[in-house]
Amino acid sequence: MFESLMNILKMQDLRNRILLTLALLAVYRLGIFIPSPGVDRIALADFFEDSQGTLLSLYNLFSGGALERFSVFVLGIMPYISASIIMQIGQIMFPFIERLKAQGQAGTKKINQYTRYLTIGIAIVQSFSISIGLEQMTTMSNQLVVIEPGWSFRLMTVITMTAGSCFVMWLGEQITERGIGQGASLIITAGIIAGIPSGARNLYQSMNLGQINLLEISMLLAFMMVVIGLIVFIERGQYRVPIQYPKKVVGNQVYGGQSTHLPLKVNVSGVLPPIFASSLMFFPATIGQLFPNDFFAGIAAAFVPGSYTYMVTYVVLIVVFTFFYTAISFNPQDVADNLRRQGGYIPGVRPGKQTQDELDRILLRLTAGGALYLSAVCILPEVLANFYNVPFYFGGTGLLIIVGVCMQTVSQVEGFMLTQRYDGLSGPDKSQSKGRRGTFQQKSNKTS
Repeated sequence: MFESLMNILKMQDLRNRILLTLALLAVYRLGIFIPSPGVDRIALADFFEDSQGTLLSLYNLFSGGALERFSVFVLGIMPYISASIIMQIGQIMFPFIERLKAQGQAGTKKINQYTRYLTIGIAIVQSFSISIGLEQMTTMSNQLVVIEPGWSFRLMTVITMTAGSCFVMWLGEQITERGIGQGASLIITAGIIAGIPSGARNLYQSMNLGQINLLEISMLLAFMMVVIGLIVFIERGQYRVPIQYPKKVVGNQVYGGQSTHLPLKVNVSGVLPPIFASSLMFFPATIGQLFPNDFFAGIAAAFVPGSYTYMVTYVVLIVVFTFFYTAISFNPQDVADNLRRQGGYIPGVRPGKQTQDELDRILLRLTAGGALYLSAVCILPEVLANFYNVPFYFGGTGLLIIVGVCMQTVSQVEGFMLTQRYDGLSGPDKSQSKGRRGTFQQKSNKTS
């Protein structure tokens, strides 16, 4: 591990990318502590102590504690994620978005621009609903959370929260383009990791108060280790589709004829389905705050974390987004066409339509297994906490996001290191490196 760290530090480009990523994440964490005006933070802290286990505490987890502090980064990256979901669904529903995607880099820039505009609109709606919800909040002693309710407070809240959300969106884009890893996922992960010390402190206080004993803590930690091991095992798992290339004889040389494989991840969609599903689960509460009547308040109350409606809807959304994201990230028809053009085929399967059907069948089974795995990891801690009184302060969704994002980031670092090493071999003396590659290719051809 120490040797790998030293190799990373020796590569200037990779080192700069990692340092930039850490610096931007530090800026985000510092922004969490910048307060937005108009709220009594002591009363707000008392209110959150009385609302543990509700949807507000879940949103506070994803925002890294910004909601509890009423920071300018209260909305965080969630409006951007919601806008990304809408744009990805729009690629299927609206043909002009699909045509933009087909235009290459220019079309991608336009889609990103539309996503930013949509992010601003969603941030305005969510910040306005939060301002209305804050005006209705009172502590157990009937103390108002908002100092001076009214349109001045609402307007100021909309301006500060929307600007904060746009800044966080910019931080995520800079991490993705100039740093290491996926910016939005890293920002969410940083917020969840920041809540680990407070969760450990709450667990320690519960032990001192006699609410939980050492044996239960040990079982809780063992369960977390099992969940982490399961996540690592599944995320690294691959299904290898065998691919065969025919032999070609050109003169006295024999080319091809090798057997290889097409690696398909067991969980093709990664950690995005739980993130997308969690983002959509906040909408009932937003609607309930925008329209404070009995009907919408009942809808918001039905989606309180721990309720049957919340858990069933959460699982359904995870399954839907797993299949949806797999469908837009892997196209069996394109893979089958590429194999046919290159002369490759799956043993026992005809090239073309039959290859596409075989890949569809394999992908359907993998996606179904991945959806079940994601649903189990995300919902099992909720079941244990609500029906068996297990104080699982660190939910399965948080574990899945942390482990999955860390593994993706490490894989990207490893890929960047391999690229740098390859460039180093081919860069200083291209004639020698070409000669070495040519000699190796001739030897391999003679062997085949």
